[in-house]
Amino acid sequence: MPVKRTKAGAVKGSAYDRLRALALAYPETHEDFPWGESAIKVRGKAFLFMRQTSEGLGLSMKLPFSREFALDRDFVAPTGYGLGKAGWVTARFSSREAPPMDLLTAWIDESYRAIAPKKLVAQLSKAQ
Repeated sequence: MPVKRTKAGAVKGSAYDRLRALALAYPETHEDFPWGESAIKVRGKAFLFMRQTSEGLGLSMKLPFSREFALDRDFVAPTGYGLGKAGWVTARFSSREAPPMDLLTAWIDESYRAIAPKKLVAQLSKAQ
């Protein structure tokens, strides 16, 4: 499903499409598809893993500052494969649930800033 924009520029579409578009809007990002899911990377390092199935949406991201807050949510668990020990969390939503977009947007931003080189993060501060 392609991402659509309104006249004001807001992204319309599924939560997956909107979050993917948001992540890819960061400087020097690209998408890769290891293990059959989307990995959004900055300079070759993943900061977001996403998957959309008929069962629902899943996202994994690194949260060095808000990890404990995130883990208090029913829909969040430490990411498997040892990544949870490094600050990664996974959020899962059934196809019937509406994900908290503002919260996920903030977490994607935190993850990008945790993984991206300092020069790219500095560009974000100048753009604001």
